[in-house]
Amino acid sequence: MTLPPLHRALLSTACAAALASLALPAAHASSHREAPSITGAPRIDGTDFYMFRSYESGRAGYVTLIANYLPLQDPYGGPNYFKLDPNALYEIHVDSNGDAKEDVTFQFQFKNLLKAIALPIGNQMVPIPLTQAGQVTAPNAVALNVNEKFTLNVVRGDRRTGTSTTVTNPKTGTPLFDKPSDHIGVKTLPDYAGYAAQHVYSVDIPGCGASRVFVGQRQESFAVNLGVIFDLVNAPVGVITDPALINAAAANSIQGKNVTSLAVEVPIACLTQGGETTIGGWTSASVRQSQLVNANPPSGYNTAITHGGAWAQVSRLGMPLVNEVVIGLPDKDKFNASVPSKDGQFATYVTHPTLPALLEIALALPGVAPTNLPRLDLVTTFLTGIPGVNKPANVVASEMLRLNTAIAPTPFAQQQRLGIVGSILNGASDFAGYPNGRRPKDDIVDISLVAVMGGLCVANGNANALGFGAECNPSKVPLGSTTFKLHDAVDQAVVPLLPGFPYLNTPNPGSN
Repeated sequence: MTLPPLHRALLSTACAAALASLALPAAHASSHREAPSITGAPRIDGTDFYMFRSYESGRAGYVTLIANYLPLQDPYGGPNYFKLDPNALYEIHVDSNGDAKEDVTFQFQFKNLLKAIALPIGNQMVPIPLTQAGQVTAPNAVALNVNEKFTLNVVRGDRRTGTSTTVTNPKTGTPLFDKPSDHIGVKTLPDYAGYAAQHVYSVDIPGCGASRVFVGQRQESFAVNLGVIFDLVNAPVGVITDPALINAAAANSIQGKNVTSLAVEVPIACLTQGGETTIGGWTSASVRQSQLVNANPPSGYNTAITHGGAWAQVSRLGMPLVNEVVIGLPDKDKFNASVPSKDGQFATYVTHPTLPALLEIALALPGVAPTNLPRLDLVTTFLTGIPGVNKPANVVASEMLRLNTAIAPTPFAQQQRLGIVGSILNGASDFAGYPNGRRPKDDIVDISLVAVMGGLCVANGNANALGFGAECNPSKVPLGSTTFKLHDAVDQAVVPLLPGFPYLNTPNPGSN
């Protein structure tokens, strides 16, 4: 089903709301090391969350959900590489009715099984120190010293007290799935793309039907000039306001990194309720409350700490950039432990964002921050969804990605890099992109730059036509039309991606 034709006023509303939902600062890695506590636990640090109608040929009836974890992986990270935490619970949550509570949760847990491969040294068999003892071409290869596996459960209702069912591996009839080894290098893994493809599982998810699942390392899918941005935006204003320099001004500083992706593709009907077509989504990671360091750990794998107690959430991600550059430093850990239904406690960070003032300092341009406070124009899409695009009929204001599953996917080649904003500015028709969900190609950094400096109000001109009121008066946006030229000098649209599931590219190898 495609979106019905929209009147000019609705287009203007959508453009404004798209910008509003991205009232975030410019050009920061999406959620990499975003809070003080999570920097010490990278294996459970959520980095990016994607939720979109599948645009692979023949898969338009599906929604793809991708949760990335463990940021900034160097491909040469041997000898242990980047296995996920077997003592953590990784989750993707979906709100099907707008009440800010999960209705469907996909739960992933990991097992790292040590084979303890040993070699004969003299008259003794001695365990090797590496994660592999030879070439790897198939799941659970004989040469893999540590075989990574995972389970997938689907919970209906509350993630802790709801009805949980187990997804079965169709190849083995068991609940265990193999996860591919990280890309150690081309000598160990001569055909990584083919090897990883063997770990894409066609499964029957209870309550969903025929679906697909993949968990494994991928090339970092986010584009940003990371060091420059966090160094008080150390770039000339003349560069970041010249659209001609978007492909030439700076390198994507994290393109050589990898991440670990948890991806599921499910039928639309699996995630929707009744006549509501808009869903909300976010990810989280939890660990056990009790952790005891073993003074004399036993032989085995990952035995230094004993875990116990109830689950405690320590990572959360919905809309990109939120905790990293919207939530104030004193509340970053608190946000990571929170749930959408309690987001009222963070409302001031949206209605009175600090980033415009920080950008004044960073760019040495006093007085350029918008003065249309409180930023109620930002609340509409950021916390409730865009009217006529992806706002549920009944919604509780909360922070999460929202996707209208009734809007048809746009083929990759026709996707607007700026999502809905690009559609309006370029006269195109692509309402299937951010902030209506999020696709890998969507350039959230550049949209955010436009939004934080007042592009919302400039786009609309007559704020009263949108119902936002005088707080969106364009006269309170000093940069005016210049906001639409802002960019971070790195183009998200040129990041290498795959045409189909799991969409994110083959990871960078440890050696060539």
